[in-house]
Amino acid sequence: MKQTVRHLLLLVALVVAAGASAQSASRDYLREQINRWNECRNVAITKTNGDVALYGSAGSGYACKDVPPSLAKTLKKLHDENKFIDDVQLTESGKWIVLFGKNSIRYNGIPDDLKEAIKKAQKGSETITSVTFNDAGDWILITSEYVRSGSDAMQQWLSAGAQDLGMLYAACVTDDAVIAVFEEGYRYYGEVPTDLLDALRDSDIEVYRIKLAGPSWFFADATGKKFHANL
Repeated sequence: MKQTVRHLLLLVALVVAAGASAQSASRDYLREQINRWNECRNVAITKTNGDVALYGSAGSGYACKDVPPSLAKTLKKLHDENKFIDDVQLTESGKWIVLFGKNSIRYNGIPDDLKEAIKKAQKGSETITSVTFNDAGDWILITSEYVRSGSDAMQQWLSAGAQDLGMLYAACVTDDAVIAVFEEGYRYYGEVPTDLLDALRDSDIEVYRIKLAGPSWFFADATGKKFHANL
């Protein structure tokens, strides 16, 4: 029995180590690409499931590694069609969403109520600027006219932030945390890295994108010429 338990523990350790090694390689690749571009408009970073980076004013430039095949195929197709890839969200379980072109969306595995909110925004001719969600079904949708979210509690939290700090610019929802950047500051809860909060306080960037994945983070202006990251 003890021998079996030891074997199981060893197997778990090997799987965890392999996952960590793969993620390290993915993040190394992302850093190399960003350094080569000397700009980055946006990223989708995870702790276990690959990474994406977007660049270029034309909007179709991207790099990705170890992401779900369906997402990699979608990004390549949009790039080949010269579509403006605006935002990418990827969860730890492999669910994803891509915002591209003029208010167009591709997705896999997103919550049903988020699908309905997206359809409502598109039907109302709202410009969707950002979508973020996690594996638990929490989400935030930011448009040119409204901010919608997956629960009354989240909506109240965002509304209180807007009352105190002005218009909501960007947000990120993960399995561990939520951070929202407003016109005059930010609000957060959960496991948000201290160095990210310090960077936000010290930066003069008008934040348009913000992403989290454990201790790693990224934020940038709309052009990607100004960004801060710990990847």
